[in-house]
Amino acid sequence: MTGPDEIKRDRFRNRRWLLRSGALALPFILALRPARAVERVGSVEEITGEAFAEIESVRRALGRAAPVFLSEEIVTGVASRLGMRLGRETTVRLGEQARLKIDRYVVNAGGEMTLRSGPLLFDGPPHRARVQIRSPFALIAVRGTRFFAGPSNDRFGVFVARGSVAVTAAGEQVILRQGEGTDIAAPGAPPTPVKRWGAERIRAALASVS
Repeated sequence: MTGPDEIKRDRFRNRRWLLRSGALALPFILALRPARAVERVGSVEEITGEAFAEIESVRRALGRAAPVFLSEEIVTGVASRLGMRLGRETTVRLGEQARLKIDRYVVNAGGEMTLRSGPLLFDGPPHRARVQIRSPFALIAVRGTRFFAGPSNDRFGVFVARGSVAVTAAGEQVILRQGEGTDIAAPGAPPTPVKRWGAERIRAALASVS
């Protein structure tokens, strides 16, 4: 017959075993927890050549109707073009060898993107939420407009086809309205004074993303 002292010793041994087992199992329990859901912010509408989406060293090829997720960097190849829709009413087109990261995007509430290289054409509905696009050259603040940003005439150019944008670089800011543009010669340089772009330059800029 088991005495009270032996019963206490058995309970103590059982508690120690459970604690050790729980400690050993914890890493496996954590590993089985579901990963944080990836937020879809848009999809590819058009593609010419090749394009990829990269996130945390993982790359996937993009095709027509492919989803686009938050925090991904969208990359286009040589002689390639990509058109994607964000939400219901905003479209973004990229030219060749472009790199665009979608840092934050909320439908009808604005967002933030980083244009690391290449040309971009942004087209958003008028009078909607604010979007900021950063690049090594400038910060572009957008509110419902259609504008180009990227290489143009051997410089980084910004041109507004509709609406207005604020371009800030080297502590200086210019406001561009329809038909106007500015240039930034190099990262760290200020924007040039606002001027109207000629038809030939506009055609060349738009052709680089279409």
